[in-house]
Amino acid sequence: MELELAGVVRYTHYSLMVYGFNRLPIVAWLKANANESLDHAHKAGELVTLLGGHPSLKIGALLETEQHDTGDILRESLQHEQTALAAYYKLLEITSGKSVLLEEYAREMIVQEELHLDEVNKMLRRPGDTAPFAA
Repeated sequence: MELELAGVVRYTHYSLMVYGFNRLPIVAWLKANANESLDHAHKAGELVTLLGGHPSLKIGALLETEQHDTGDILRESLQHEQTALAAYYKLLEITSGKSVLLEEYAREMIVQEELHLDEVNKMLRRPGDTAPFAA
């Protein structure tokens, strides 16, 4: 939940820092990611309470790099998505064979994070480049 809340803050901040000719579609994409992160945080919080826990008021790690070139923002987004993907794989590992509900949740989130990684990776490529972007 904390990681997804960090995504809300991160993507909202990024959406405010984009300048240039392609600003509007990139800002729209970043705002959509912020909204999706909030939805993911809600879903995680519901699972926490389903299990008898208390949702955290903390937000995951945030680092202000002061780098606001669109490429920098996308590379930071790529790193955030990789962190989230690793966390969901860890959740899948922990819950494997113990909770079908949590296993399926982890799998669903893995699929979504892998698709996000692909989007960012494609955005970081130069037009015509078909090879994946290497961070």
